[in-house]
Amino acid sequence: LLLITTVGVEAQTRELRVCADPNNMPFSSRDQTGFENRIAALVARDLSARLTFVWQRMGRGFVREYLDKAQCDLVVGIPTNYRSILTTSPYYRSSYVFVSKQGGPVIPSLDSPALHRLKIGIQVLDEQYTPPGEALARRGLQGEIVGFDTIGEGADSIIRAVADQKVNLAIVWGPVAGYFAKTIGHDLKVTPVEPEVDPPGLPFTFAISMGVRKGHLALRDQLEKILMDRGSDIRAILNEYGVPQLPL
Repeated sequence: LLLITTVGVEAQTRELRVCADPNNMPFSSRDQTGFENRIAALVARDLSARLTFVWQRMGRGFVREYLDKAQCDLVVGIPTNYRSILTTSPYYRSSYVFVSKQGGPVIPSLDSPALHRLKIGIQVLDEQYTPPGEALARRGLQGEIVGFDTIGEGADSIIRAVADQKVNLAIVWGPVAGYFAKTIGHDLKVTPVEPEVDPPGLPFTFAISMGVRKGHLALRDQLEKILMDRGSDIRAILNEYGVPQLPL
């Protein structure tokens, strides 16, 4: 009985501290309804650890101030091989997507001449366009771009703009587009951007991993095993949130 009690106490005292944005649906939120919150809870259960979220906007300097200073142990979603972090194998790969209303413009690629006649919603991050905005600017389409800040309270603004026909088309990171197209409805169509890479080397698809601070090999290896054992459970969570998933 003493042995069982001791093991139970040790399991409860292990803490998994996860860096997460408090207001960034569908990824994470303070009420823990984001898919990264759900995945973090799954990981903590498999590690027999107590889950604690360290709430912080994932902006510039968060690796240096939070991971490197050991204020948290894990970031659930980070681009694979992100240089400042030790990453796991990817557990999903997604793409920027075209979002339009059913029956709206048919856009097969970024080279479609029809784009010159449309208002096109693009996400803006830290006062810079995301990759699709750069690709459109290369094609002389700056005048057709309408920028949207999709962090925090305005997370769904770009998808609502399509639903309300304030823009004809939006090009949005897949997890954001898939989730809000599913929750907002209004017969929205989501299709991957083609091609996957805009020459000479601007990517529209990204593989996503979990990340720990450099040198934390033991935790990284434990996460690798969880990803292998629980891959189907994680994919089910991503499907529930409408995340477009490409083959890894």
